[in-house]
Amino acid sequence: MARPFAYFDTSVLVKRYLDEQGSIHARSLIRNHRVVSSVIAPLEAVSALCWRQAAGFLSEAAFAALWARLQRDRSHWELVEVGERVIEHAEELIPSTRLRALDALHLASAMSFQWRSGNRVPFVTSDAALRDAAKRVSLQIIWVGP
Repeated sequence: MARPFAYFDTSVLVKRYLDEQGSIHARSLIRNHRVVSSVIAPLEAVSALCWRQAAGFLSEAAFAALWARLQRDRSHWELVEVGERVIEHAEELIPSTRLRALDALHLASAMSFQWRSGNRVPFVTSDAALRDAAKRVSLQIIWVGP
């Protein structure tokens, strides 16, 4: 039986590569679902890894290994393109949700995937603002937070 889709924002995807609060739960969810995310997620994940390396939390070798793993993983993910329609929807979401631009793109991407696929997919996040905004637009939430 095929694993069900779930939309993962970057806050949860990064937990696949780093040991932090919620990593065990995130890894379990990623194993048990087909990952859907925005095309911006790998970019955000690399940025998070770079930040941790610059802050001294990751060695150069560890960073390189994690980046290579991320590149392999992304070939298995369903990444939603950020085209004109997704951007317009993200713009419409910002006034009512007060989300930052990239978070609004995640929310709009998740909604776009649902409309395109005709399936209700859970929205997996560990970002409280994004969780609250996703609730306001009636997405099913899987919380990976403290």
